[in-house]
Amino acid sequence: MDDEARQALAKMDMPRRPINFVPAKSGEILKLGHITCRVMEDGSRTDNRIGSAEFTVPAGTAGPPAHWHEMHDETFLVTQGTVRFHAPDNTIVDAKVGDYVTVPIRAPHTFSNPFEVEAKFFNTFTPAFYIDYFKILAEVSKSDEKMSKEKNLEVMARFATMPAKPLMDEVAKQK
Repeated sequence: MDDEARQALAKMDMPRRPINFVPAKSGEILKLGHITCRVMEDGSRTDNRIGSAEFTVPAGTAGPPAHWHEMHDETFLVTQGTVRFHAPDNTIVDAKVGDYVTVPIRAPHTFSNPFEVEAKFFNTFTPAFYIDYFKILAEVSKSDEKMSKEKNLEVMARFATMPAKPLMDEVAKQK
């Protein structure tokens, strides 16, 4: 850092931007068929740089259709149970409590909970606009008991998320 930059920084006042606190039992709750999404950061406090949510996935859940994202990265931190992640070429990762999965742009994936106990994961999205996908999916699936593959794919298409048909076929054969 040069002297001019040091002098500018020395004169700068400390910003007073607030932090955000989401208590354990709060956040916007969205029902995605039988999956529950608790939005913890919708991007409104991060200039849409990051969004985050907690998902509760019942035992025996197939999960969303396999897909990839053209516009955002995702991360998953398993906080309860085991979540099965599916990737191309019959790649399966059974992530347990404390395990962390990163899904970069254009990485085909899906998840499921084929196990006998409920699972939860903390999910991040960069940028945060993908949180709106869950809000719209919750709205269009209000009367659905299970998450609809067709509705899911239609809403995904609005958010630069593409179906991964070969991976869908692989996952179907794994059952």
